[in-house]
Amino acid sequence: MAAPAQLKTGLSTTTKLLGILVAGAAVAVALGVYANAHTPTHEKPYTLFFSGTIQLKVWLATLALVLAGVQLLLAARLYGKLSIPRQAPAWLGDAHRLIGTAAFVVTLPVAYQCLWGLGFQTASTRVLLHGIFGCAFYGVFVIKVLGVRVKGLPNWVLPVAGGLVFAALVAIFLTSSLWFFTSSSAPRPLF
Repeated sequence: MAAPAQLKTGLSTTTKLLGILVAGAAVAVALGVYANAHTPTHEKPYTLFFSGTIQLKVWLATLALVLAGVQLLLAARLYGKLSIPRQAPAWLGDAHRLIGTAAFVVTLPVAYQCLWGLGFQTASTRVLLHGIFGCAFYGVFVIKVLGVRVKGLPNWVLPVAGGLVFAALVAIFLTSSLWFFTSSSAPRPLF
């Protein structure tokens, strides 16, 4: 008796897609549950050369968004949506991955401080949305990374996941850094 085609070729596309979606959702939910269950320490463990932790978080989040914007432009060139430069250099894919990695790494001290020091808060709609977007960012990031690694997924998975990562990062920026830069109730100074 012949084995079903699915067993010969491995998991089905639907199973793979469902698997990476579940993995991403699990990360997002786990972060939210931890942030909610954890008693915030309200510690400010590091400031580097900034005047305070909030300034560090605001500027690192802004840097992450700028890097993600560059990565988005590089992805548009890789997918042929932009034609500048006319001939794509061989190193473009490597630059795209390196800048994406840098953007992700820059978010880690921010996420650590938010999760460990502040926890999941619901003091205002802005703060609640910021926490939800933060958890979603890491969940969608997992989906994007797995979308790169898992073979046999539909072609639309990677650009959609990348777009959602960027959208989540923009939402985080809008509910934190932009608020900081524009609100009179935000703590000062900038550096």
